[in-house]
Amino acid sequence: MTGSDIPSSFRLAYVPGVTPTKWVRVWHERLPHTSLELVQATAAEAPGLLAGGGADAGLVRLPVDRGVLSAIPLYTETTVVVIPKDHVATAAEEVSLAELSDEIVLHPLDDLLDWETLPGRPAVERPATTADAIELVAAGVGVLLVPQSLARLHHRKDLTYRPVPGAPESRVALSWPEAEVTPDLVEEFIGIVRGRTVNSTRGRAATPPRPAKDKAKDKAKRGGAGGGPGARQKPAAGRKPQGGGRAGGQSGKRGKPRGR
Repeated sequence: MTGSDIPSSFRLAYVPGVTPTKWVRVWHERLPHTSLELVQATAAEAPGLLAGGGADAGLVRLPVDRGVLSAIPLYTETTVVVIPKDHVATAAEEVSLAELSDEIVLHPLDDLLDWETLPGRPAVERPATTADAIELVAAGVGVLLVPQSLARLHHRKDLTYRPVPGAPESRVALSWPEAEVTPDLVEEFIGIVRGRTVNSTRGRAATPPRPAKDKAKDKAKRGGAGGGPGARQKPAAGRKPQGGGRAGGQSGKRGKPRGR
């Protein structure tokens, strides 16, 4: 992509817990003249934002509607339980779902985990957001299961977390609006998140092959048509080569007179 083919900016949506910093840094190194605008959205809002054209691509949580959005899974997050630092479970390196059976497990309305059966005992009311649930954990009301990145995002000095093997996990993906041809800048970002080098032919618009007539013109300029040094010139019609050359098999030297 060169010149006017490059859009002036690229809008990247991202959901809480996802950190796009390293990819944004590479973007600025490779495309310094194309700005990257970050658009923050909740996990629930992000698919609609992409489908509606509010962003060119997004770092989202699966699942998304594959009839509307394309997606490339990037990684799967470990699920952890957020607990007070004085909780008995802090003595272990990980906590099983069975060990949470007697706990009040908070289930916020924006929960990202696909539970078939919630562990533990339900709270009287569901918190509106994960942030609200974190406050309740700090108040000693219950515990909370979330992807590890959200536990880090809502870090507090009085709380900690432990991995929970066997719990549902959250998958993060790069997603963009479904189209017959993926936009060039989306291809660029795909290449970045997949770790392709700057010289890779994938992830960028390919250079079209040059027409044969253009190649012929270049060859003519480099060759005899330009009259440059060392160029071989074709004799004009009706003229014989001069000097020591040959024409029609006869030598250019004067022959010996006959009969003498």
